[in-house]
Amino acid sequence: MYRVEDKYSCSEMEMFLLQTRLQSVLNMDTNQRNKEGYQITSVYFDDYRDSCLHDALDGVRERCKYRIRIYDDNFDVIKLEIKYKQNSRIYKLSQSITFEQMKALLRGECIEREEEKDDVISRMNVAIVSGKLEPVAIVEYDRKAFVYEPGNVRITLDSNLRYSTNIEDFMSGKKEKYRVLPEMNRVIEVKYDEMLPGFIAGIIENGNMTQTSFSKYCLCRGMELGYVNERCY
Repeated sequence: MYRVEDKYSCSEMEMFLLQTRLQSVLNMDTNQRNKEGYQITSVYFDDYRDSCLHDALDGVRERCKYRIRIYDDNFDVIKLEIKYKQNSRIYKLSQSITFEQMKALLRGECIEREEEKDDVISRMNVAIVSGKLEPVAIVEYDRKAFVYEPGNVRITLDSNLRYSTNIEDFMSGKKEKYRVLPEMNRVIEVKYDEMLPGFIAGIIENGNMTQTSFSKYCLCRGMELGYVNERCY
């Protein structure tokens, strides 16, 4: 099922004020162990044409992204994800993989399967074979998340966006040096199934936040390649 995903860029003060309002009416996401939030690290893949990057830059209506994701520098839980986007709606496929499987993907290798199955790994393997998919960027940021069960609403506050292209250090478990983005490093994402409850919409709109098509991968990779302009936002 495709979900709506609205994104907003904001200042540090606007994010603080929104967090104050949200935590008084919504529950903290169960993935968040404390009020300080948690850290997300994603390794993004692209093909030899940088199709994922250019699709985002050009505003292609239907596109997808491939990534590996870990939380709080912990390799005990590793997620392989494919995120499909159609206009402002998203659909994410996610599957747990092992550390050895992750290392194989980071080397640009397919993961062997014991049986034919249409799952995230199989789709990733096809992309590696057909498009020469390989890891190109590591994107990291800090997240605080709130949920409202009716409507399956999830609101995330992401800050301190940073990136690296040192895949080898990531594979070896070393803490790579990240480059911090000087601007556009705070973003609020609002995800829901069909309708956003009115009181939540009122909280979100009560400020000067700017709605955007903000892509963390696009912005970080664009910064590295010198493509950064208004199309990244």
